[in-house]
Amino acid sequence: MEEAIVQAAKFIGAGLSMIGALGAGIGIGLSVQGALNGMARNPDTYGTLLTNMILGIAFSEAIAIYCLVIAFLMLFVL
Repeated sequence: MEEAIVQAAKFIGAGLSMIGALGAGIGIGLSVQGALNGMARNPDTYGTLLTNMILGIAFSEAIAIYCLVIAFLMLFVL
């Protein structure tokens, strides 16, 4: 019985840790939306906006990868 409770807690913890990936997905979508709006309003700033957008996407994606690593650690190591 104790083993089943521990296994259930692992699954719940891994699922909760992936909530951060949802936030990263929303952040990526909002950053792309903002960059595209800026490019549409002022096409001369294309290069600067694209560089900043890609940098922001990389940081947001790193958070999602950290969440995935934590979920895998919970499932397979603990």
